[in-house]
Amino acid sequence: MEDTKQRILEKSLELFSTKGYDSVSVGEIAKAVGIKAPSLYNHFPSKQAIFDAIVETTSAHYEKDTNEISVHVQDSKKDVPVFTHISEEMLIEKVRQIFLYSLHDKTISQFRRMMTLEQFRSQELAELFSKRYVDRMISYHAGIFRALIANGELRNEDPDTLAWMYVSPVITLLSVCDRQPEREAESLEKLDAHVRLFFRTFNIERGEK
Repeated sequence: MEDTKQRILEKSLELFSTKGYDSVSVGEIAKAVGIKAPSLYNHFPSKQAIFDAIVETTSAHYEKDTNEISVHVQDSKKDVPVFTHISEEMLIEKVRQIFLYSLHDKTISQFRRMMTLEQFRSQELAELFSKRYVDRMISYHAGIFRALIANGELRNEDPDTLAWMYVSPVITLLSVCDRQPEREAESLEKLDAHVRLFFRTFNIERGEK
């Protein structure tokens, strides 16, 4: 039964990410799973319940995976030691790691595509999109930068502004790759260049060498 429930979530996410929530019927989901529509209601009471479950399970999936690569997006304090006195090359490697994970993990990639479509369906979903893909990333990096400024590693600039400067190109490059996967190599080069410039501009220790 759990396997069927998981398949419903997986197939629903796949359909929502390509066609949009409103364009997918319960019958279409059931057909993709290989069950009859009435059987689907043994697992979820409605299409909205499926959507809500996707949001919840994807959040848990992301948190588990990013914890394993030392990116605790919900709590920047945990990662301050990771970025303290980090080298330029190590920072590039860390950013590439999370970028490629976000791009190629099937669940995370499909969820981002789904939310890109669904953000226009309601104010609630617009807020969820902003929270997931903008607000928490800005907050996380501002927390890291605030700590590094206090340690004397970064120039004493406003950490929130630094976070916007740092995160915005990464979000843009992800969206480029979502639309045009063939531009991944080019985007990775631009990502590396962005991280190098940021590091060399704002890292005090690097600037003193």
